[in-house]
Amino acid sequence: MNPMLKYIDEELLRLDSLNLLRKPKIVHGPQGPRAVVNGREALIMCSNDYLGLAGHPLVKEAAIEAVQRWGAGAGASRLVSGTMEPHVMLEERIRAFKKAEAALLFNSGYNANLGVISALLDRSSEVFSDKLNHASIVDACVLSRAKVRRYPSRDVNALERLLKASKAKRKLIATDSVFSMDGTIAPLPDITGLLDTYGAMLLVDDAHATGVLGPKGRGSLEHFNISHPAVIVMGTLGKALGSFGAFITGGRAVIDLMVSKARPFIYTTALPPSVCGAAMKALDIVENEPGLRQRLWENTARLKEGLSDMGLDTLGSETPIVPVKLGAAKKAVDVSERLLDMGVFIQAIRPPTVPEGTSRLRMTLSASHGPDDVDSALSALGKSLDV
Repeated sequence: MNPMLKYIDEELLRLDSLNLLRKPKIVHGPQGPRAVVNGREALIMCSNDYLGLAGHPLVKEAAIEAVQRWGAGAGASRLVSGTMEPHVMLEERIRAFKKAEAALLFNSGYNANLGVISALLDRSSEVFSDKLNHASIVDACVLSRAKVRRYPSRDVNALERLLKASKAKRKLIATDSVFSMDGTIAPLPDITGLLDTYGAMLLVDDAHATGVLGPKGRGSLEHFNISHPAVIVMGTLGKALGSFGAFITGGRAVIDLMVSKARPFIYTTALPPSVCGAAMKALDIVENEPGLRQRLWENTARLKEGLSDMGLDTLGSETPIVPVKLGAAKKAVDVSERLLDMGVFIQAIRPPTVPEGTSRLRMTLSASHGPDDVDSALSALGKSLDV
């Protein structure tokens, strides 16, 4: 037998034996608080659609209008013929929303992190990465060929020791603002305080903060009232903004460099106009309807109070990402399946996404949930765990 085909068969069997084999569940119909999942109606408690904008009628209408005006696709990469009016309009809209000098669109948060980190660093550089950073940052650090220094999550003292020991000409700190599997928030003011002392830049992955954190929903920099020329922010359009794609914001020179050096930007067909239209309308809603964020945080508080009453470990979550630590991968998978049987969809998160022995249910809230939805999820979870 071909050795590569043999490896594939053996690896699938190994993953299955460890309860690590992934099989996507199919959601029928639009994103929302409820949908049909694998053939049965379920309450969705694991989506990143924090403000309920993925199915918002005005967002859908804006996407349709964009298709009618600009067509279905961009036709080429941005540096060929793919830079269309909606891309420029959305970049300006994002720049203003994030209070930045400039913005640049990417086709996903993964591509954005790959593009920024590989464009800024080389073999003579060092990158300092939080150990709980998203996989896109981890992979980008490797692709950059820079020396990678990982520090314990949110440990600013450990980060400073690494910076102090560094002799690299170029230094970049990379961190999630909201850690996607724990729901905790990075100590960005303390990290930003290190930049001038050690001549470093900071890349903040704001994927789960954009639209969620800050008085106006502008993200982690607004949340902490941070303004620094050496800070770059990556944000996504596909979570709280309900659309698709991503962006980076920062100084004008940073964006100009990305246009010429960020390979995922240069060599990828531009985002469809419909995505841009939807995202612009979503930004309008975020700015004009603060009640959505208020409802999101009310739901979050209700869920956390219920989980606390049940004595469950939520790993210190500070955001609408609320993990329930269960430990073994098999237990997390079994509980997730029992919940779906009861009409509640919460995915099990297992290694390598989280460390061994910390498998969990990752619950997320949305402004589209009502109090009864939260209570139903808590009741089903209690029954599934026999709490």
